[in-house]
Amino acid sequence: MFENLIEKLKKNPTTLVFTEGTDARILEAVSRLKKNGILEPLLIGVPEEVQAAAEKGGFDITDIRVIDPANYRRMDELVDKMVELRKGKMTPEECHAALLKGNYFGTMLVKMGVADALLGGATYSTADTVRPALQLVKTKPGNKSVSSSFVMIREKADGTEEKYIMGDCAINIEPTAEEMAECAVECAHTARIFDIDPKVAMLSYSTKGSGKGENVDKVRTATELAKAAAPELAIDGELQFDAAFSPVVAQTKCKGSPVAGQANVFIFPEIQSGNIGYKIAQRLGGFAAYGPILQGLNAPINDLSRGCDAEEVYQMAIITAGLK
Repeated sequence: MFENLIEKLKKNPTTLVFTEGTDARILEAVSRLKKNGILEPLLIGVPEEVQAAAEKGGFDITDIRVIDPANYRRMDELVDKMVELRKGKMTPEECHAALLKGNYFGTMLVKMGVADALLGGATYSTADTVRPALQLVKTKPGNKSVSSSFVMIREKADGTEEKYIMGDCAINIEPTAEEMAECAVECAHTARIFDIDPKVAMLSYSTKGSGKGENVDKVRTATELAKAAAPELAIDGELQFDAAFSPVVAQTKCKGSPVAGQANVFIFPEIQSGNIGYKIAQRLGGFAAYGPILQGLNAPINDLSRGCDAEEVYQMAIITAGLK
């Protein structure tokens, strides 16, 4: 997967802004990314402090651009644009104060076209990465929400990759049917980026009416909304996981489904089951989990775990740039 993404990125130069320029994990990753010619990193921080942190860790950041918000020549332009975007909710003074912080400043660089994408969260919370994105970059036309997905990968005995997409496992706690439908369509788009031909299963404890209740009704409604929004996609539900995954069970429970028994994109009805599900696959199934990948925004913006290491930063940087 990464080999394919790297080849695409080398043919399509991408500037990726990192909001935490002095973090050792970030510096180790960007030095590798720059050395390997994968993308163009842009670090936020005081240049002298970033350079000192790089020298302390033994990381070469030669020719990597570093921007200090406090000395950015276009700051007035950024403030004016942010005031316009916030539509009276923030004063110029409040916008200026926000833009001195790496998360807001980096997001505005993406909004202004200085960078193509953003990766943050090594020290910021998920909310501190998502909030500026929603306020400044905003959701894509037709989308009302942001969702997330994980790419799950495991190597088969023959050396090929087994790949799945799971969502939403990180953002929406109790999504509505509309939000679940948006997540399904966005997860299908994410799947294609990773060379997965999407077959989307809307998961439930019920398969085609075998169970009753409000939760089943929500999944059924979400399925119809997703089909209406993207009729070209193979989407089906409501499906239990075994019916979605196993061809044998599918023949018994929902014969003739375009998805059952062959699903590779799994949409969970709420975050609790989604988070548990992907971690079971990761820990018991031996899958590598890459994400969360944020979906539905006008530009690629992703969030790191605060417990990440340099290798995770490196991988998520490639994924984020690949979403461009």
